[in-house]
Amino acid sequence: MAIPADFLAKYGPWALVTGASSGIGEQFARLLAKQGFNLLLVARRADKLAALQAELLQQHGAKSEVIAEDLADPAAIDRIIAIIDDRDLGLIVSNAGFGLKGALNQHDRALVDAMLNVNARAPLLLIHSLLPKLRLRKSAGIILTGSQEGEAAFPWSSAYAATKNFVHGFGLSLYGELQGTGVDVLVLAPGSTETEAPILQGISRDALFGVMSAQEVAKQGLENLGRRPLHIPAWYNRLLVHLLRALPRRWAIALAGKGMSDTLARSGNPVQK
Repeated sequence: MAIPADFLAKYGPWALVTGASSGIGEQFARLLAKQGFNLLLVARRADKLAALQAELLQQHGAKSEVIAEDLADPAAIDRIIAIIDDRDLGLIVSNAGFGLKGALNQHDRALVDAMLNVNARAPLLLIHSLLPKLRLRKSAGIILTGSQEGEAAFPWSSAYAATKNFVHGFGLSLYGELQGTGVDVLVLAPGSTETEAPILQGISRDALFGVMSAQEVAKQGLENLGRRPLHIPAWYNRLLVHLLRALPRRWAIALAGKGMSDTLARSGNPVQK
């Protein structure tokens, strides 16, 4: 599969990418710049965004604007909307997010609150604010980066999995609402991906199975927009999700929890019950 030849014509000229400073978001930005999009790059780290902006200009002649905002701040969405103004925005890639692993009671409340804002509140309010603009177009697109954890219950990742369950429920419901409007919606649900996120959550690279490159995950997201409501990259990730759906609920919870617990233990961070 490849990114469709008419992708820019259908979803351009401007695309908004959140979480663009690293990982999957950075790769979305790189792929979209190569396709000829103008970019609104949103992330906390202004220095990394500026470096990416310069590189995309040099390599692809891409016009872009850096929006240094922390989506944990409830006021950030309004500031982003103000900057977008009257630009002809045709694509939203809501990718920003972070995770927490281990027992819920071990995490600081402020950090849990920040994760809830970044992973769930920000996508909801960003898309709510920009949807009227998208609906006025003949065609537009929305990609929400979820997770395979958004399709099941995952003990020892309970708060993160809950935020991704929210993203999945929101995105898939929105897909149904927007049928026939010309606005395509895709929930992208990757498994283990080569980013800094697992390390920040206390998971070592060698404790993960079937790690995909961030570029491949982003590429599959662009390829599947407009084709289906949910895409889970890699057959083994799809198999795990189908298994967790098929098992009796108690068994599925126990299996997912054991997998998470074992991964943390192999990383030198055993769960504290």
